[in-house]
Amino acid sequence: MKFLVKICGVTRPQDAELAVKAGAGAIGINFWRGSKRFVEDAQAREILSVVPPSVLRVGVFVNAHPLVVTETVAELKLDRVQLHGDEKVGSWTDIPSDQIIRAIRVYDESSLKEALSWEPSLFIYDAYTESFGGAGIPAPWNLIASGARHPFLMAGGLNAGNVAEAIRITRPDGVDVATGVESKTGIKDKEKLRAFIKAARAAASELGLPT
Repeated sequence: MKFLVKICGVTRPQDAELAVKAGAGAIGINFWRGSKRFVEDAQAREILSVVPPSVLRVGVFVNAHPLVVTETVAELKLDRVQLHGDEKVGSWTDIPSDQIIRAIRVYDESSLKEALSWEPSLFIYDAYTESFGGAGIPAPWNLIASGARHPFLMAGGLNAGNVAEAIRITRPDGVDVATGVESKTGIKDKEKLRAFIKAARAAASELGLPT
């Protein structure tokens, strides 16, 4: 697969436009009410209206009921469902596996085993936080490098200054960022977006990863 840059926690249409123009391949919208970047469906619809078909529309959910998720997917025409909580694989048989992105919150070797029961389109390896991500905390790169399942996106505390090192260590199939490209929570910064995507793609290219 082509190296994927996902910009997550988008809360405004203008930020989605900025991310797409900067070269993002996926836009993530958070439907978990516990997130500082949570958006209502009406707001999500406005954001998604500016996302072209060539860019993945990802809905982020945390411990949501599967019926709520399937309804949201149908209503907003989401391409992928990112499960970022304590979901168990048996509850998600009504959603095709190629629509699922499974987040794995890594804190030790045992936490990596959570991935073994899933066969999603993508994994996301993230730092373990009580807030289910979006806290700007780096994930344990070396641990992930030793046990990650492909294809996966590297997440957790990434920014333009450290994304190249994260890619070098973990050799992911893409990267996922929220906090590291913001001027303040939920508001994306044009220069940070450009710098992050440029650094990520340059690092992937140097390693011979398809960009």
